[in-house]
Amino acid sequence: MFKPQIKVPATYMRGGTSKGVFFNLTDLPKPAQVAGEARDNLLLRVIGSPDPYAKQTDGMGGATSSTSKTVILSKSEQTDHDVDYLFGQVAIDKPFVDWSGNCGNLTSAVGAFAISNGLVDKSRVPDNGVAIVRVWQANIKKSILVHVPMTNGEVQETGDFELDGVTFAAAEVKLEFIDPADGDGALFPTGNVVDDLEVPGVGTLKATMINAGIPTIFINATDIGYTGTELQDDINNDVAALEKLETIRAYGAVKMGLITNISEAQARQHTPKVAFVAAPLDYTASSGKLIEAANINLLVCAMSMGKLHHAMMGTAAVAIGTAAAIEGTLVNIAAGGGVLSEVNFGHPSGTLKVGAEAKNNAGNWLVTKASMSRSARVLMEGVVRVPQ
Repeated sequence: MFKPQIKVPATYMRGGTSKGVFFNLTDLPKPAQVAGEARDNLLLRVIGSPDPYAKQTDGMGGATSSTSKTVILSKSEQTDHDVDYLFGQVAIDKPFVDWSGNCGNLTSAVGAFAISNGLVDKSRVPDNGVAIVRVWQANIKKSILVHVPMTNGEVQETGDFELDGVTFAAAEVKLEFIDPADGDGALFPTGNVVDDLEVPGVGTLKATMINAGIPTIFINATDIGYTGTELQDDINNDVAALEKLETIRAYGAVKMGLITNISEAQARQHTPKVAFVAAPLDYTASSGKLIEAANINLLVCAMSMGKLHHAMMGTAAVAIGTAAAIEGTLVNIAAGGGVLSEVNFGHPSGTLKVGAEAKNNAGNWLVTKASMSRSARVLMEGVVRVPQ
């Protein structure tokens, strides 16, 4: 006899330029309510992984790193927080879920889900105005404030805020990442704002390696033969380019102390990210929109799960804003140098503005906050079915 499918309450949401399946922790089957194999197997089957065809046809995933994502939320166990947010990046063609980092884009949907599912005390949610949801990001143990617009007691999802990389306008959701540096205070794990990164087969590259939002390795686009105006097909259809960028990522991960050997990088695809930066140039974004150099501070292209991201990961945007605010980093230099509390950067889908507050304390850089605006919307809600 064949086993039946089980029904698990779930909500399918867009957050920023990503999509994911959201769960209330208490709605998961009991074995999956704790970290471990049962939880990972459930999420893999929900998303449709591992899929050797890399299409995720038999699941909720969209066959890209931006759409192969899961979120588990619960009432917070932390003081002065409303909700605990756990993010799982599901590999597409391999049987693993990466829990090593956050998804900044889906963070913009966390507040809306938390309010709509009763995870936020009603006294903290106005009928009209803005509800500030205090999120504890459980993967990286950081606080995030999500500003959720409210209208007549309901989360407002529609609006006129336009986000490059998302086709339709929606309500603006402001995000504040509090103290976004790594938990042990190592904003720059090597102690330097710029390092020489030796990569066999590639050469020695200048690199800024930073732990803010998500561990990120920044390199100069020109050092690897690019301009910073590349679109997805320019990179993702080039096997040699993908291998080179993954090799850079692996050696950077070792230098950052995230792994001990480059062979471990394959099992840690979500972090660190690798991105290349350049000074502003005119270019045409993937939507066909002309981006003028005069309207941006710099160009940034970032890799996610082995592919060039179609826009920009929210967590990487935090790293960009943080690095831009610190004089001497490759990001700061590409943006023109000096004191920069906010930058508007060009990416494959358009532009994004991000700000950060940084200060130098006796030679140590401290970042108190990074901020940006995204949007979010419920796409579908009900139950997701998976074979028992």
